[in-house]
Amino acid sequence: MAEPEFRATGVRIGKRLRSLTRAGQVRINDGRLELLTSYGSEIDSAPVQAVRASKPWFVPEDRALADLNGNRYLLTLGEHDPAPGEPGPPAARRFVEAVRKAARRDR
Repeated sequence: MAEPEFRATGVRIGKRLRSLTRAGQVRINDGRLELLTSYGSEIDSAPVQAVRASKPWFVPEDRALADLNGNRYLLTLGEHDPAPGEPGPPAARRFVEAVRKAARRDR
């Protein structure tokens, strides 16, 4: 199996006002965006071309929105990218860039 194009662990994933997981995973692998629980079970996934990722101005810096299959998820990533070799989720801005880059590549 190939290395994921983007991977973030320790991500809080919420849907509306409900928290689905506090330490989930977000992966972009083989042209698909996957939202996973901390145990690795799938919350939702979709081809990156069908995903809308954004960094709205009205939320804190560490949050991003992802629309998959008609569902909107609030992802709490990191405010800043962690130092090399340090654990922690990447910045929300990097997630949005990774989704857009993967969608362009898979056209």
